Amino acid sequence: MLKKENRLNANFAFNLTYKNRNFVSDPKMILYAGILKQDKNCPTRVGFVVSKKVHKRATKRNRIKRLMRETVRLMFKNNQTDIINRYKSLIFYAKDSILDSDFEEIQKIISQLIQKLANK
Repeated sequence: MLKKENRLNANFAFNLTYKNRNFVSDPKMILYAGILKQDKNCPTRVGFVVSKKVHKRATKRNRIKRLMRETVRLMFKNNQTDIINRYKSLIFYAKDSILDSDFEEIQKIISQLIQKLANK
């Protein structure tokens, strides 16, 4: 589980991140990035979205969110967050083709999206 300071859970924060229109995509996932940080001391907040369009069962959607959350938690733990820490908020939005993915594939997708965001 992510630390409380790194969780994005306010509805208006999700809306602000979406309105920024800064995103990179993959066939299985989209990464929305919020505005760049002015203050380096404030934590980056991360949100995860898996809609009912992906699967109607909540257990399947929650499993995907758990895998994505664990990947980002490990990135924070291993200090692989240079690119992530540039932004105030990030949202990982899963597409329906992610259902067949395992943990290693989700890790690979998330790291590729973060690299695309850095190169943008």
